[in-house]
Amino acid sequence: MSTSIAISGIAKSFPALPGAPGTVDGKTIVLHSIDITIQSGELFFLLGPSGCGKTTLLRIIAGFIEPDSGTIHFNDRDVTFAPANTRNTGMVFQSYALWPHMTVAENVAFGLDIRKIAKAEQAVRIKEALELVRMAHLEMRRPVQLSGGQQQRVALARAIVIRPDVLLLDEPLSNLDAKLRIELRSEIRRICKASGITTVYVTHDQKEALSMADRVAIMHQGCLEQLGTPETLYRRPQTSFVASFLGETNFLTASMVESKSGIRRYQSVAGEVLVNEDAATTTGPTATLSIRPEALSLNPVQGTDVFQLRGTLADTTYLGEMAQHTVALSNQSKVHVAEFNPGFLSRRAPGSAVTLFGRAGDVVALPPESP
Repeated sequence: MSTSIAISGIAKSFPALPGAPGTVDGKTIVLHSIDITIQSGELFFLLGPSGCGKTTLLRIIAGFIEPDSGTIHFNDRDVTFAPANTRNTGMVFQSYALWPHMTVAENVAFGLDIRKIAKAEQAVRIKEALELVRMAHLEMRRPVQLSGGQQQRVALARAIVIRPDVLLLDEPLSNLDAKLRIELRSEIRRICKASGITTVYVTHDQKEALSMADRVAIMHQGCLEQLGTPETLYRRPQTSFVASFLGETNFLTASMVESKSGIRRYQSVAGEVLVNEDAATTTGPTATLSIRPEALSLNPVQGTDVFQLRGTLADTTYLGEMAQHTVALSNQSKVHVAEFNPGFLSRRAPGSAVTLFGRAGDVVALPPESP
């Protein structure tokens, strides 16, 4: 049976250096009362910038760190203060931590030896784990003979072979080059979902989270900023931080003119913007509007929910499959537009007046705060 994880009111602080900024009673608060429920068999991501508390939370789940308050449950079992070696978790670290003098098979067998699993059973489990990560043909090699991606797969096999209740991954792709990271995203998701193990994955890489996760918890300054599916977080952020952290976005300060038939009308310096009522997280007279570059078009768009913004083309960067345009607005602020499959760009010379088209369903109205 898969394991669900209930994180309730978890808080953690560490002693601060004398005179360090942001301290409370001589302590640096790392986590502020975190509440998260992770479903059985879920591939769940903790995402956020460095120092947001995501790795501390992962280590509390693993049992390496005790919380100041709150509880952790694996199904109905309270493991808040249970020793790490009694929780039946498998962990993959950034460095992979493979034994250099051992073969691939011997590295994978390490956790089984510690648990005193019979050799016959070990052989079956090792074979299954290596086949799952597609490394069975390299079982006699040593880590030095493997690429970074292959070492990462061995580390995964070593964690999975013990049949853990929970699999924990601490930025497992951070030491690989960009191309290999992209190639391994789908492989790690395949392995985790095929194993059926509840998995908690820590990263600061937004693309990893968006492309791999079932759900994502975005953390910021020790708090849970927003939790949801990748699509929900990207298309319906609830704060300016989430909107800007998950990819590029344009922010416009605007005042609401009216709300009618499920659509709000806002007035900005570049023109009137339409926003679906269900995409607004603020009820005040002013808002910060978040519009993704790909949600704006230099070409006319048809529909009753279409709005137009006017400005001056400041710059264009051609990237082959996409062109990135920068458009200056009347108050000297700028917005960015992503045009996919662009044609000849000479018809849009810098300095020319342009009209941008967008749809109400692609705009989010956020509380009026600095992004």
